[in-house]
Amino acid sequence: MASILDEYEDSLYRSASLPPSRAAVGIPHSGYVNARLEKETPIFNKQRIDFTPPEKINSLVVSSNQLCMSLGKDTLLRIDLGKPDEPNQVELGRKDEAKVYKMFLDHTGSHLLIVLNTSECLYLNRSVQKVRALSRWKGHLIESVGWNKFLGTETNTGPILVGTAQGQIYEAEISVSEGSLFSTNPDQYFRLVYVLEEESGPVPVCCLEIERGIEGKFFIIATTQKRLFQFVGKVPEGTEHQGFSSIFAVHADYLPSFREFPATFGFSEIAFYTPKLRSNPRSFAWMMGNGVLYGTLDYSRPDSILSEERVWVYPSDIDITVNKPISIVLTQFHFLLLLPDGVKAVCTLNGQIVFQDLFLEKFGTLTRMIKDPTVQQIWIHTEKVVFRYHVQRESRDVWKMYMNMNKFDLAKEYCKDRPECLDIVLAKEAEHCFQNKRYLDSAKCYALTQNYFEEIALKFIEAKQEEALMEFLIKKLNNLKPSEKTQTTLLTTWLTELYLNWLGILEGDSSKRNLYLDTREKFRTFLGSPKNKDCLFNNRTSIYELLASHGDTEHMVYFAVIMQDYERVVAHHCQHDEYDEALSVLSRHRDEKLFYKFSPVLIQHIPKKVVDAWISMGSKLDARNLIPALVNYSQSASTQQINEAIRYMEFCVYQLEETQQAIHNYLLSLYALCRPDSLLSYLEQAGTNPNRIHYDLKYALRLCAEHGHHRACVHIYKVMELYEEAVDLALQVDVDLAKSCADLPEDDEELRKKLWLKIARHVVQEEKDVKKAMACLSSCALLKIEDVLPFFPDFVTIDHFKEAICNSLEDYNKHIEELKREMEEATQSAKRIREDIQEMRNKYGSVEPQEKCAACDFPLLNRPFYLFLCGHMFHYDCLLQAVFPNLPAYKQAKLEDLQKKLAAAGQPSKGHHRPKDADTASLGKGQQSREQIKADIDDIVAAECVYCGELMIRSIDKPFIEPQKYEEEMQSWL
Repeated sequence: MASILDEYEDSLYRSASLPPSRAAVGIPHSGYVNARLEKETPIFNKQRIDFTPPEKINSLVVSSNQLCMSLGKDTLLRIDLGKPDEPNQVELGRKDEAKVYKMFLDHTGSHLLIVLNTSECLYLNRSVQKVRALSRWKGHLIESVGWNKFLGTETNTGPILVGTAQGQIYEAEISVSEGSLFSTNPDQYFRLVYVLEEESGPVPVCCLEIERGIEGKFFIIATTQKRLFQFVGKVPEGTEHQGFSSIFAVHADYLPSFREFPATFGFSEIAFYTPKLRSNPRSFAWMMGNGVLYGTLDYSRPDSILSEERVWVYPSDIDITVNKPISIVLTQFHFLLLLPDGVKAVCTLNGQIVFQDLFLEKFGTLTRMIKDPTVQQIWIHTEKVVFRYHVQRESRDVWKMYMNMNKFDLAKEYCKDRPECLDIVLAKEAEHCFQNKRYLDSAKCYALTQNYFEEIALKFIEAKQEEALMEFLIKKLNNLKPSEKTQTTLLTTWLTELYLNWLGILEGDSSKRNLYLDTREKFRTFLGSPKNKDCLFNNRTSIYELLASHGDTEHMVYFAVIMQDYERVVAHHCQHDEYDEALSVLSRHRDEKLFYKFSPVLIQHIPKKVVDAWISMGSKLDARNLIPALVNYSQSASTQQINEAIRYMEFCVYQLEETQQAIHNYLLSLYALCRPDSLLSYLEQAGTNPNRIHYDLKYALRLCAEHGHHRACVHIYKVMELYEEAVDLALQVDVDLAKSCADLPEDDEELRKKLWLKIARHVVQEEKDVKKAMACLSSCALLKIEDVLPFFPDFVTIDHFKEAICNSLEDYNKHIEELKREMEEATQSAKRIREDIQEMRNKYGSVEPQEKCAACDFPLLNRPFYLFLCGHMFHYDCLLQAVFPNLPAYKQAKLEDLQKKLAAAGQPSKGHHRPKDADTASLGKGQQSREQIKADIDDIVAAECVYCGELMIRSIDKPFIEPQKYEEEMQSWL
């Protein structure tokens, strides 16, 4: 095992591609470089707004990218932050000494409430320029507003809640419309629904929040200086516009649930964090006298939605009597406290102050801090300066805090895009699980880290946790890349060894039977994994050796099946006399090579099943390769067992229609040995045409002769056309068989007569049967009585063949008469022919002077011509031109030769001193030769009319225009 670790470590060093110097000093094998190339931007990035107010800023509110601020006594400035260069200034139109006390802006940025210190309230809609007084609200100093985020629109607030300085909670609704804006009051109603009190009596309602849970349940949160109240109730579906009176009515006789803290600094403020627009808040932070109460909101709880509550106590540098907090805002993981001289940010996960920002005294005293929930921007203002905080990548270090809290799932969630951080979290989780003895979980985490492989492996080995080690190796193996073949091989081999050790331990313990079965299934899954297939295949020899060393034949066979090493599987079954299982593997995988290899063994024990398997394979098997198995088997088997070999050979011959000579020869040998009746039928079915016979005739003849199958030998002789041998052998068996052989040479009468004489001699001399000999004469017309007479002994009387002699004489007489008749007919035919020749010599035809050649249409008498009986007339040269192309090649050559001879015979002699008698003889000889040449030319050229003879019939399929001249002819017609 140590050697495997060393090899794996070496391979890791090679694959890590680290410089030698770094590897030598033992750099942790993390695979990541933790280096910051530039200073990281802080989470809360402050920006001073380039704005100098003409008067001091009394109040500032922001929502939905709409900013409103009160300047001086009578000015209101509205800015759309999407268009900051187009501010809108509105005058309040107040002539008295009233000042702006507070402002409230709804979630849509459309409805602005302006509270005056004279207990009056003004209203301004984003779409209008004129401020309207809310007459029903007069006389109440408004401290808080709970906006309706579910029914509120840009022109109607829906039912809202209003808290006053006297502890009263009113329900109201503000609505505006373009048609009636200046004729009706915007406040629809204003009615009291509840009064909040502490021990001392009514106290200001510092904050109001309306949230809707599941199943129509509403949660209303109201805070005073020391208490946080929760009103919970259902509003019937469809009655939401009627308000929240029913919820408060439930608590008319008893106080709702509340949280109370003893200390106070005169007011409190609650902040909420909403992850997405128009969704419910997920967390809260309540700033009060003792500190900050913060936690999450659980809308599934029946009476209180506050969950996981914790209290952050003010540190020593915050004195609630001197520099008490002014405002609070809440982000996803932090709450920010506004102090008179700066801002502190506290992480809600661990309660640590992670950010402090001090403001210079020249900016003045910090007045308020507010967050725009839609764009997650934080605004702070003094009387003359406005600041804005951008929240950037707030969750960057959250993973570390969750990790330190052992909340590893959350930690991994927040660093899934940062692999270097994820590796740290996984390593910490793995170590945590290991320390708590959750070894399997630890192994799974360690496998995902970049820590040194050998350190982790040795850690599990020292702890004697083989199961966890296996889990670690499996996970590590699954995470390897296809290119890391060396590591894959080492891990695969090691895992196989561990599995086999573990299975060996569990198999001997009956109490752990279920664990053994589960481990065995995992091992088989590992062996059959597609991801490991290539590696296992390339190293199958080593795996076989491991399996053999543990004596695990069951998994050796299982592994061989997975590797498709069926040869090993079949060999295993054969070694253990499991022949049926071996044949089952062969039949299932249908590998013809394995059939050839193992058939000699299997057929010795289960011949019928083996032959059935061969037949099921059909033409996929080459029967020639199975003949050795059959030969070995048939030599040592009984006749009944040989029948199985015959059955397969018959299947090949009759079903597969095999034509291989070896197959037919072997079938013949089996027939000759055990089935002589089938032998003759096979030979007869094969036919008598040597070109269509697939067995070896000479081999078959020798085989049949050795086993004494004479009829089969006679048949083979007939096929070989050795009729004399066939008749000689047939006479030993049956005269009728010999007679059938004697009639076979139909084209050779002499041979037939010779064969029949053999039969006749055998009948006369061997069987001494005169009647049968006479029957031979009637069976063969070629035999005469005189041919048979020499075979009879001298003492035989004529009475036995008197009738035959008479019949023979009558036949001779008939033949003589027939010859006479034929001679007379021949004489008459010769006479008629001579008369026809004489008539043809005297036949002539007349040609008129105006007759023209049928080919060229010129006058016929101008040149030598031919006249045919059909009436067509041709010039000699025209007829030659028409006939020559259609003559066979040899006639064309002969005609050219005759023309050359004719031309040579027509030239005058160049000799001047020849005797007159010699000249005369030569002239006569030359004239006779010339006439003969002309006659030969006429026989070729004028054998028939070119228009009426066979030449015209043979040219009927020829086109009128030659293909090569077709284009030219077609162009001439255009």
